[in-house]
Amino acid sequence: MNDGTPELSIVIPCFNEEENVEAICAAVTAEAMLHARSHEIILIDNCSTDATRVLMRRLCTADKRIRAIFNNRNYGQMRSPTYGIYQAEGAAVIGMCADFQDPPQMIGEFVRQWRAGAQVVLGQRRSESASPLLRLARRLGYAFLGRFGDYPVIPGATGFGLFDREVVDTLAAWNEPEPFFRGMLVESGFRLAVVPFDRPQRAAGESKNDFGALFSFALSGLAGSAKSLLRLPIALSFGAAGIALLLFVATLVALAADGPAWALLGFTIGFAMFAALLLFLGLIGEQVRMLAERSRNVPLVIEEERINFPAGRERPAARVLIRRP
Repeated sequence: MNDGTPELSIVIPCFNEEENVEAICAAVTAEAMLHARSHEIILIDNCSTDATRVLMRRLCTADKRIRAIFNNRNYGQMRSPTYGIYQAEGAAVIGMCADFQDPPQMIGEFVRQWRAGAQVVLGQRRSESASPLLRLARRLGYAFLGRFGDYPVIPGATGFGLFDREVVDTLAAWNEPEPFFRGMLVESGFRLAVVPFDRPQRAAGESKNDFGALFSFALSGLAGSAKSLLRLPIALSFGAAGIALLLFVATLVALAADGPAWALLGFTIGFAMFAALLLFLGLIGEQVRMLAERSRNVPLVIEEERINFPAGRERPAARVLIRRP
């Protein structure tokens, strides 16, 4: 790029990746030099407790195209990777994991799809090495999101992909406090291409995605991508009201026939009260949804330090608060 801005940014979030960080940088650098006119690599560390930061500093010293962001604490698997993407300057931005489960060899295909006109290019896993229970849970989760989500869900898309500069700037301006980024990409409606791939095993180290982390991620994603669920009590209230109406008719019939009218009347009142309660819960949920839409104004992370970024490189859309050492 003529103004010194890299054509391609590759963002790699890290947490205790001392066994992978040097190897992934070497592999990504090799691919980027083949397929992009210029590039940068942004490593964003989520407060690692091993030697990851030491290795990141060494990488930054050896190659000024490698930049580092150190978070002042662990901000989770949604906020930190998304924040790193928002700090990228490239005309196109790739987000990928540090453990080689997102193959660096796909960078070339992503770039080709982008140059052909796609604004979002997502890798889609054909298969995964997970337990049958976890695979079943994921299938049920995709089915649930497909039914109640606010926009289509792409099964097997983990967020590994390439995003055009316009896409990144648009999503950063949303100021989503818990960004379900892979869902936001679809929600934004930009031109999208999908590239299937077979996801390899983790290169080294252990996965940080235990059941608790995955469950938390799923809840945040559901809350962020299925706001229509807040309206579910209203739909249920209409159902309860319909049952109450039928019971009321049955009560009138029972009164005429000298039947158990009082018992039916009790059920009628119960369902009517339940319908009213659900209606008010639905209205409260709708108000919460509207408030959530109006309050996307929380910084994703607070930085402790950044390395190799040009002066004044804090992108305003990310609302960064930086504490220098």
